[in-house]
Amino acid sequence: MKVMLFAGLKEKIGESRIILDGPSAMTAGELKQAIYAQFPSLEGDVFQVACNESFVKDDQVIDDDDEVALIPPVSGG
Repeated sequence: MKVMLFAGLKEKIGESRIILDGPSAMTAGELKQAIYAQFPSLEGDVFQVACNESFVKDDQVIDDDDEVALIPPVSGG
């Protein structure tokens, strides 16, 4: 599954896109666990999962051909 990374997540991994190993479909919660397992440096980081340009809850099923992005919290001023 192709996943886009933004902000601090992108900086920690050093890539703007990653390929996540795993099944062709998984819930957003399972995707988070797979991210933490494949990239231990992100363990404890907080981020939301966006699927096809909409934020999704942990029980939302994501398919391999969906556009997936990890969005960390944003603050501004």
